[in-house]
Amino acid sequence: MLGETYPIRTDLALESQERLKNRGEVRGVDFQEEERENGVVVSTVVIQTENAAHAMGRPKGRYVTIEAPQMAEEDEGYHRDISLELARIIRQMLPEELLGGTEPQKEDRGLEISVLVVGLGNRAVTPDALGPRVVDNLFITRHIMNEFGRYAFSDEDVSKISGIVPGVMAQTGMECVEILRGVVKETSPDLVITVDALAARNVRRLGRTIQLTDTGITPGSGIGNHRNAINRESIGVPVISLGVPTVVDAATIVADAMNSLIHAMSLSNLQGLDERERQELARELLSPQLNGLFVTPKNIDDSIKQLSFLISEGLNVALLGNKEEAESI
Repeated sequence: MLGETYPIRTDLALESQERLKNRGEVRGVDFQEEERENGVVVSTVVIQTENAAHAMGRPKGRYVTIEAPQMAEEDEGYHRDISLELARIIRQMLPEELLGGTEPQKEDRGLEISVLVVGLGNRAVTPDALGPRVVDNLFITRHIMNEFGRYAFSDEDVSKISGIVPGVMAQTGMECVEILRGVVKETSPDLVITVDALAARNVRRLGRTIQLTDTGITPGSGIGNHRNAINRESIGVPVISLGVPTVVDAATIVADAMNSLIHAMSLSNLQGLDERERQELARELLSPQLNGLFVTPKNIDDSIKQLSFLISEGLNVALLGNKEEAESI
């Protein structure tokens, strides 16, 4: 069957849900969408069954997407709104066992957990450098709290934050999950948060979308370069994964242009092709020189800089903000 050899590559559960919705197959998938006053759209996809997980091509769990048209532009006020929205969602995704606690004094102290933030990706490749850049901008506190205790900070709601950039397999010869198992074993964090660059199906989502999920991540899956999954089962602690799409498959761009051409010219012999068939035709037209090519925006340097500050601010607010600020988000 056409299209089976060349799956539509995307890391966004929202795009997988849209594809299934167009085909009428949405059983076991709950979808909700909310639009904020500033134009930011927050979508939630919950995959509830194994059959739905198979159809979506991703694990059961919760996937939250923040879409903002001006996310990568220089607008401090707009970025602040998005970072607060991001912080609010991160707080909502924290596992219940980290929020309750059995010690009576834990409720008085607010959020005090140990979090390892992992910057996935290759620092030397700009579209893949989002994770490392976010870790660079984080407020790291673990070493301070180990040395002086929580009283080193006037705010009692300071979590113990550590960060690592494990690189990619071509640089280290090791899977990221192998490195993280060792780090988790030695440092015993309560939670791991991964940050990575993603691949999108739709060009308009590049640099304008943030996806968060409680299912973990398989690095490189969006571009067909599958590595071992980083999740609760593989490293032993809860994992929240956060990412922004920075690349899109070249065949997707050609297929979209083909769709526009078909619509404009009403070519009956091409109108009968479904989305997957058009994707395969586009790949065949691109092969062998351009098949497998991924495209990124021309202003990706500025976008990664802006996005890394936005995401690190959201993480800092969610994990290190004072009680008043946490309650406001």
